[in-house]
Amino acid sequence: MPPETAINAPGARHDGWSTLSRFLPYLWPRDDRALKVRIVVACLFILISTAVQLALPYLLKWAVDAMNTTGPRLLSFVMLAVLGYSAGRFLGTAFDNLRNIVFERVGQDATRALAENVFAQLHRLSLRFHLARRTGEVTKTIERGTKSIDTMLYFMLFNIAPTVLQLVVVAVIFQLNFGWGLVAATGFAVVAYIWVTRTITEWRTKLREQMNRLDGQALARAVDSLLNYETVKYFGAEAREEARYAKATRAYAAAAVKSENSLGMLNIAQALVVNLLMAGALAYTAWGWSKGEYSAGQLVFVQTYLTQLFRPLDMLGMVYRNIRQGLIDMAAMFKLLDTPQEVADAPAAPALVIRRPSVTFDNVVFGYDPDRTILHGLSLDIPAGHKVAIVGPSGAGKSTIARLLFRFYDPQAGRILIDGQDIREVTQTSLRSAIGIVPQDSVLFNDTIGYNIAYGRDGTSDEQVESAARGAALMGLIERLPQRFATEVGERGLKLSGGEKQRVAIARTLVKNPPILLLDEATSALDTRTEQDILATLHALAEHRTTISIAHRLSTIADADTIFVLELGRLAEQGTHAELLRRDGLYAEMWARQANEQAELGVAAE
Repeated sequence: MPPETAINAPGARHDGWSTLSRFLPYLWPRDDRALKVRIVVACLFILISTAVQLALPYLLKWAVDAMNTTGPRLLSFVMLAVLGYSAGRFLGTAFDNLRNIVFERVGQDATRALAENVFAQLHRLSLRFHLARRTGEVTKTIERGTKSIDTMLYFMLFNIAPTVLQLVVVAVIFQLNFGWGLVAATGFAVVAYIWVTRTITEWRTKLREQMNRLDGQALARAVDSLLNYETVKYFGAEAREEARYAKATRAYAAAAVKSENSLGMLNIAQALVVNLLMAGALAYTAWGWSKGEYSAGQLVFVQTYLTQLFRPLDMLGMVYRNIRQGLIDMAAMFKLLDTPQEVADAPAAPALVIRRPSVTFDNVVFGYDPDRTILHGLSLDIPAGHKVAIVGPSGAGKSTIARLLFRFYDPQAGRILIDGQDIREVTQTSLRSAIGIVPQDSVLFNDTIGYNIAYGRDGTSDEQVESAARGAALMGLIERLPQRFATEVGERGLKLSGGEKQRVAIARTLVKNPPILLLDEATSALDTRTEQDILATLHALAEHRTTISIAHRLSTIADADTIFVLELGRLAEQGTHAELLRRDGLYAEMWARQANEQAELGVAAE
């Protein structure tokens, strides 16, 4: 079951160490030696760059001390020290960028692997999840989560590790040159800095979570409104949709203002700690200089080391915020990865093998919710090669049968068999490859007609696509189009009419060439003339296959070998069209009602 609340809801907090432990395999990919080598080389560059930067204050100190006296040798030494300092700064930058170049593939590969895992998981999740999801919010979660892994890799390796190393080395240098007093002061300032950063950032994290949730909500409303563009126009609800979206964006803007203002407070607090230490350390060194204990170069020495130390420490606040936010974003994405599959293949499940494509519903009980049963012990037997129809009043469970047959859900009790094999015991891929469907509303990909037809089977050739288009009586349309099969159909196929979309769906099923065909009210949304044309094509498609027609208009299935009549999830009647009319039961009542409706429409037309 999908979560009922938004993915970034306040209750969606996750333990940082738990999320971090799941992130580490992306940092050290087990099965890729080349990426491991890149990580090791990047770490070597980190060590070399850190060593160069730690040597720079010594060069500056020697240059300043040497400038207190004169002489050609001292001038040469000063020049060498200054040039060495400049060269060291260049080498530090060069090594940092070489590190980034070497590591870039690691970050991109980790991002790619995580994105692919999430995308695959979304396709594995049940129909129940996708009916309840907010597309915009899920998209935003994936976007943030995949971006955060690259950020996490970069900051953990290139900011935290070098900063810790510098802290240790600077502490040793200060102890050797100035004693434990300056070491203690520096250590206290670092601890205070980290405490301030962590305390304020934790507060900011809650604000950030709220901002993300409102951002996702605004995006979800925008996507939902645009997907329902026609409905908005039908009801003249543009102003209503704008007001609804504006409410979401105003809430997001208010949360964003709080978040950015809290960032200003954090920066002020960090600057206070840093500059108090700087003032104290420089005053201490100047006082020692006045007593003759320290040289002028040592003042520059202390200032340079503290500047170098607090530059990454200043970054550490941003790093902590980014890592903390990255953990939140990744936790939300890992929550998607952890969403259980409602329908999963049994361990070592075999592929479905069909010799005779018979279909059996054996005492099937099913409901979408535990307290609302749709099918009550339904049993149907459909012999191989037969054309059967399933009819009944609205809410009888007709479309539910199609979803169960494709195993979008599993029944709570009973079995569904194809050629005597329980569909829960075979792979879903093999099951769905054996069933073709022409649905009531054929939704197409926002691509070409040729792509949508070829989607029926991977590796379909152009000749097979054209043959399927002829079989679906679609070539008349295609030959009138300037770009023929390369014509774009628009989002969800909206550039095509209802009948044209149905023909594309039929052609797609012809390409798939399944032994079992499911027609789920495939003509109910069409006008009478188009319906007759489509029916003729469907009859040709149904030959030599086991065909199940779920129908609302009874006239379209009068020639079925067997008609199953459902009522409130139970089998009320079954037989041929003539047998059911003679029985004068529910089917005969539905037939008479539809005949009267047609007669009244004919009179009204006259």
